[in-house]
Amino acid sequence: MSLAGPAPTGPVVALEGAVVAHGGFPLLAGVTLELAPGTLTILRGPNGAGKTSLLRLLGGLEPLSGGRGVVAGVDLAHGDRRLLRRKVGWVGHEGSFYDDLTAEENLRFAARALGRPGAAVGPALARVGLTARAATAARRLSAGQRRRLGVAWLLVRRAELWLLDEPYAALDDEGRELVGELLVEARAAGVTIVASAHEALAFDGDREVRLAGGRVVG
Repeated sequence: MSLAGPAPTGPVVALEGAVVAHGGFPLLAGVTLELAPGTLTILRGPNGAGKTSLLRLLGGLEPLSGGRGVVAGVDLAHGDRRLLRRKVGWVGHEGSFYDDLTAEENLRFAARALGRPGAAVGPALARVGLTARAATAARRLSAGQRRRLGVAWLLVRRAELWLLDEPYAALDDEGRELVGELLVEARAAGVTIVASAHEALAFDGDREVRLAGGRVVG
């Protein structure tokens, strides 16, 4: 199955002095970052460094409070963040699934909402090892299975940019190996990937960005 949509012609991420603030407190305090298509970037830093805030900004889940930024061709200051969210795939600590729908129904519902092919749902579930759980309600899935379901949604939606907040969270060794393989495959297919991580990963990134206090420090 194809993992990527149409290849972008310029940087997928271009931030200049990007600021994200809540209640006057800066979660990001001036981040400048440019990411080329088909690259895998790993965000490092302690809790509170700004890793998740940066991912949420790139995913259109946090508004830009200052500075400039363009992600997947969408201006963060003046563009439509709903359009951005259609171009970006997000896997966070809490999967945004309907608990009463099955794993397969969740993917088919989301695919219809974004105009993605329903035929991709079965292969995606198989790729992440959830075929046997396809008819299981999302509320009955374990945390690790919900994380796998989130990765399956990345495969179905064919986003330009994949954002993963702690990609190994709640996964066993087999799940970690699977996610590592999929990220390497996606990068080779031209997907741009940004992943935050505290722990060592079983795959290499093209670059590592270290944050502290809402700033890039290395």
